Amino acid sequence: MSSSVLTEEAIPASTVQHGAPGTRGSAGTRAVRYALLVAFVLLVLLPLYVLLVTSFKPSADISADTAWSLPHRLSVEGWGHAWQTLSPPLLRSLILAVSVAVISSVLGAMNGFVFARWTFPGAQVVFTLFLFGMFIPYQAVMIPLQAMFLQMQDTAPFVDGIVKLIIAHCIYGIPICSLIFRNYYATAVPREILEAAKVDGAGMLRVLRSVVLPISAPAFVVAMIWQFTSAWNDFLFALFLTTRNNGPVTYALNELAGGQNPDYSSIMAGVLIASLPTLLVYILLGRYFIGGLMSGSVK
Repeated sequence: MSSSVLTEEAIPASTVQHGAPGTRGSAGTRAVRYALLVAFVLLVLLPLYVLLVTSFKPSADISADTAWSLPHRLSVEGWGHAWQTLSPPLLRSLILAVSVAVISSVLGAMNGFVFARWTFPGAQVVFTLFLFGMFIPYQAVMIPLQAMFLQMQDTAPFVDGIVKLIIAHCIYGIPICSLIFRNYYATAVPREILEAAKVDGAGMLRVLRSVVLPISAPAFVVAMIWQFTSAWNDFLFALFLTTRNNGPVTYALNELAGGQNPDYSSIMAGVLIASLPTLLVYILLGRYFIGGLMSGSVK
């Protein structure tokens, strides 16, 4: 009996000591991994550091030699000037981004539901043509788009400024939003629920409104964050379709950075102010965005 039992003393010392190097190697691997992550984080945050310290420096203290140094004396003149210049365009950009996010997501939800669960002859061909819109560059349609809006102003004078950008971004957002919702409905919405609603006599619009939309929150989060960011950061459409008096914040930021003698503290403060809304969106809704991605919306 005693010969069949391995006691602690019977275990060779070499066997006990064999796991020690592996433990040290595992700890060393983790240390290297964390060191690389810290290095990458610092590399990414370096531009933000330069923006921040420069925005609090007086204009006379700003030079290439002192770009990395902390300000000797704090000044908020750049922030005041940037806010005075960008506050009206910020409101216009907020109206633009929210409108585009909501309208294009609703249209994308309707299209995605039809393509995913309501088959009709030629559905795949139509869906493929929809997807082609994702690959048309802005530059290819800029001149005809401007000509179309000029003709519309004769009959619809309210189509100007931000309204132009809302229309343009909603049209450009329909393909990607349709793809997001189509894939979500095809993978994350059980067909049995839709069949049960049809048996109860619900039509397509009733099924969409009462059954599908209430369980579409993950796809809406993904589509709305995508469209909000695209509309907020757009500059090319703004440059062609708006002016400095009715354009978004990106247009005003370009005007702030122009000139022969740029005010770098105001420019850096303006960049931080203009990027703050999208940063807050990702901070507050980032986990829902990742959840929407993982729930089947873009599989």
